[in-house]
Amino acid sequence: MSQAQLRIVQFTDLHLYGAVDGQLRGVATLPSLEATLAAARRELPAPDALLLTGDLVQDDASGYAHVRALFGASPVPVYCIPGNHDELGAMRAALAARPFQLGGTATHGQWLFVMLDSYLHGMAAGRLPESELERLEAALAAHPDHHALVCLHHHPVPMASRWLDTVSLENPAALFDVLDRHANVRVLLWGHVHQAWEGTRNGVKLLCTPSTCAQFKPGSDNFAIDRRPPGYRWLRLFGDGGIETGVEWVDAAAAAPAQSLAG
Repeated sequence: MSQAQLRIVQFTDLHLYGAVDGQLRGVATLPSLEATLAAARRELPAPDALLLTGDLVQDDASGYAHVRALFGASPVPVYCIPGNHDELGAMRAALAARPFQLGGTATHGQWLFVMLDSYLHGMAAGRLPESELERLEAALAAHPDHHALVCLHHHPVPMASRWLDTVSLENPAALFDVLDRHANVRVLLWGHVHQAWEGTRNGVKLLCTPSTCAQFKPGSDNFAIDRRPPGYRWLRLFGDGGIETGVEWVDAAAAAPAQSLAG
């Protein structure tokens, strides 16, 4: 495997409130995120980019102020996509300037990132509109020599959880029809499910990542909270298309808060 070109960290499902003590299912989401960021800074002090894959807030637009406070001084790009609990207008306004990029595409070395918007107004489930599928097709076709990482919020494959699979991506076949036409796709990455999982499909690595706050119990027919702590995912992307990745679980009580990701 060739020398690593990129080091990426994914944070997902932050579920922030404007109130600093706002809680989701018994977890104070802001302190939990701060602890997760502190742990990531210790383990991966100089990533090349950050991914925030949706549900940055919990139906509370004032929570984006915390996103700006914690990530706004980042020396590297912070790529963001919306989840079902985000407030799109406020999200666009709050994350309009660097280091943030909401959706779109980006290239780093031999890699292409495509950030998809699966937000479906008023719904917990998601859907990729035709415009997003066309944008994905065009981006992959325009960069055939780049290895592609595609990310979205909602899960496009079943998670073996009856309740959770009712709020998945509604049109996964349309997504996979596009991906299957392009041999340069290496990774499909998402959040939403509040748990870690890895798989492969047609040579593409499929990855999902735990929340920076509360987790869902894997394989549960009915809604259930897991006892696992906050987590994040790291990825090493190599120039030849190779990938190394892992999930780190964080002791939120023990980790020191991080005020920002500025070096």
